[in-house]
Amino acid sequence: MTRRGAGEGSIRTRPDGRLEARYTGSDGRRHYIMGRDHKNLQAKLRDALRDAAQGIQPVSQQLTLAAWLETWLATSVRPRLRPRTIESYEMVVKLYLAPAPLGRTPVAKLTPAAVQAALTALAARSGPGGRHLSPTTVRYVYSVLRIALGRALKAGVVHRNVATLLDPPRKATVERHPLTADQIGTFLGSVDGDRQRALYVAAIGLGMRQGELLALRWSDIDLEAGTVSIRHTLQRGTRTLAAPKTERARRTLRLGVEVSTALRDHRRRQLEERIAAAKRWKDEDYVFTTPAGRPLDTKHVTADFQVALAAVGLPHQRFHDLRHACATQLIEQGEELAVVSKILGHSDLGTTADVYAHLTPAMAQRVADRMDGVLRRRSAGA
Repeated sequence: MTRRGAGEGSIRTRPDGRLEARYTGSDGRRHYIMGRDHKNLQAKLRDALRDAAQGIQPVSQQLTLAAWLETWLATSVRPRLRPRTIESYEMVVKLYLAPAPLGRTPVAKLTPAAVQAALTALAARSGPGGRHLSPTTVRYVYSVLRIALGRALKAGVVHRNVATLLDPPRKATVERHPLTADQIGTFLGSVDGDRQRALYVAAIGLGMRQGELLALRWSDIDLEAGTVSIRHTLQRGTRTLAAPKTERARRTLRLGVEVSTALRDHRRRQLEERIAAAKRWKDEDYVFTTPAGRPLDTKHVTADFQVALAAVGLPHQRFHDLRHACATQLIEQGEELAVVSKILGHSDLGTTADVYAHLTPAMAQRVADRMDGVLRRRSAGA
């Protein structure tokens, strides 16, 4: 039985008892909406007719989230983003989104409740080693889904990005314990003569990312002027140069005396290696290289660093923690956060504040000493 005029769309009862709404979309094609509740179906029909009048394309009710994610990877991710980012997005889709019940759900029918349930299930899921997935991993899965649905919204595949209607999963609380000033002295003293000593000195003295350091070429360094320009980063797991993470990551830093001296010594050592390698030397102008002139592998650099730490009984560190050591030492010595942010090449000051909001004992003592000075002046005035 038809309940509305054909010009405005119509609702009829099918032989199986279900209700069927028919309307012509902005694409000129006939579309159908199924349901059992007349009032609810009428509301959906009104929405569909409004969209048609505004030229909004009808969304597919069959396209699953998994299918959309593969389309998104193929059209928006792989042609535009960096290899490391592509790899991480593909991993998230393959391991956490496509095989889940969420992946089998039509993307147009996703609800905030369904996404929240999927994230909650992920948080309770066991990862490698039988441990629950970390909050960082769950938050990253959410971020990838939000980005993918944002593209779906722009493409007209969905009418809303349901991920934006949720509170993001909580951030992981990371306890950082970068090397102290005394530990830095112990470490650098222990690597005198090590062919990577200049790399460690530059990492601590300049606060550069590992990829930025390994991408450095001698043409980026002016030892006479005492400057280094960060123009590239080395893709992790590859020997391919890429642009820095952000425009603010492109920066020029001043070289202190210790860093300059270490780099000069390193250049002399590298020249000796180049002579010894003869025709085997690969001349690509890299500052930090293998004995044959090729750029260093990130995993090998980190492994060698951790062996050097263990040799003098220092705590386990990631190579990236040398960057944290640089920033922490600058802040402990009273450097302004805005200056530290520019040195590190963070995209904004908020990133620096989030990472270094904690108080180290040295910072706390400096605050206490300053307040002692204020209180003494007050007492003297009284």
